[in-house]
Amino acid sequence: MSAYQHIAQRQAQVPVRQLCYALHVAPSAYYAWQRRQLPAPEPAWQVAVRTEFKWHSARYGTRRLRAELQAQGHLVGRWRIRRTLAAAGLRAQQPRSFVPRTTDSDPNVRAAPNRLLGQPAPTAPNQVWVGDITYLPKQGGGWLYLATWLDRYSRKVVGWDVRESMPEDLVSEALRRALSVRQPATGLVVHSDQGSQYAATNFKALVARHEAVQSMSRRGNCYDNAHAESFWSRLKTELLDGGSFRNLTEARLEISHYLAYYNAERRHSALGYLAPNHFETQFQTTSQLCAA
Repeated sequence: MSAYQHIAQRQAQVPVRQLCYALHVAPSAYYAWQRRQLPAPEPAWQVAVRTEFKWHSARYGTRRLRAELQAQGHLVGRWRIRRTLAAAGLRAQQPRSFVPRTTDSDPNVRAAPNRLLGQPAPTAPNQVWVGDITYLPKQGGGWLYLATWLDRYSRKVVGWDVRESMPEDLVSEALRRALSVRQPATGLVVHSDQGSQYAATNFKALVARHEAVQSMSRRGNCYDNAHAESFWSRLKTELLDGGSFRNLTEARLEISHYLAYYNAERRHSALGYLAPNHFETQFQTTSQLCAA
């Protein structure tokens, strides 16, 4: 045992200076040795990795964590973030494989053409909205049905509704909410699959009344609405994580919270790792500067 270690063990009973004198050790030398025994302070970026990972409920992998840390001024690469997560036993949620589903449609109903085929991607918000319905499991058996409308430019969820059945009004109410808030200009393309809800007379009338243009995927071709389908994969992974809802009230509350988070905070790779709200704000700022 070294003299320094002996002093460290006895300093609770005997003054350090007295021990140093007895062992012929300079107090300053002992204190310098003691400081070297303390663990080095953890880098701030490592603390930030764990903090952001937990804040986003394990929804962020290394790419989004890197974007989040860079926004905070920490220039850290993905491999260092990966090592920090592994050391803490943290692993991001993984989306389930995309399993396309086809929609039963009535062959006697004339479908709208697919107005997105061969067209350039939208260059501003409120040019194209894509909609779909998904099934959410309910505890004790049964399903709940969620309809959303997604702005294809910003990936923002602009309208949604959830119910215990899926009548035509499920998609119409979601669209009415979006139209009321967003107030799109004439010519908005409203795209969906050929499901009976979207082919219903009342839904078509709602679209026409707001001078929008209806568009539908080709029959049996789910990839024509891939943006909506991929959103379901992410939502079910991050919101449910293999679980289910107790009832409709709980589903409405949790979906509301998740979609608010998704629009305002969740970074999207297709948007340069910006959240949809931030991406739209950036677009508006750029447009105003160009017009000035």
